[in-house]
Order: sequence, then C-alpha cells, then structure tokens
Amino acid sequence: MSPLETEAPPVGEEVHMPEPSILPIVNAVGVTLSLVGLTLSPAITVIGLVLFLVTLVAWVRAAAHEISELPLDHSSH
Repeated sequence: MSPLETEAPPVGEEVHMPEPSILPIVNAVGVTLSLVGLTLSPAITVIGLVLFLVTLVAWVRAAAHEISELPLDHSSH
C-alpha cells in the first residue's frame, strides 16, 4: 500500500458527523464585526470581540462534549 492510500473503515462502521450548530456562523459574525469596527468604532470592535470569544468557548465546549460521547473502541463495529 502506498503512503497516499488509506484504509477504508470497516463495512457497517458509521462516520461521525457533528451536530448542526449556529455557533460557527455567529463566530464568523463576531470576527466580521470586530474587523469592521476597526474602521468604524471601537465599540463595534469590542462587541465583535466579545461575541467571537463567547461563541468560540461555547463551540469548543460543544465539540469536546460530542467527542467525549464517542465510543473509545471502534473495533467492535
């Protein structure tokens, strides 16, 4: 097997997909507000940064929670 080829998962093993979330979109809005605020107003920059940081923490926590619920051993599938 060449280094570029990878093994396919066993038949019947499910691929984990994350739950749908609005957090990435709101996070992007926070970044956008902070960047636009640099040219318009310091208040908009602060609001954007706060929104970005709050959604970033929530997004990381949600991802960590989803990962913790995954089975540790995939060989039993």
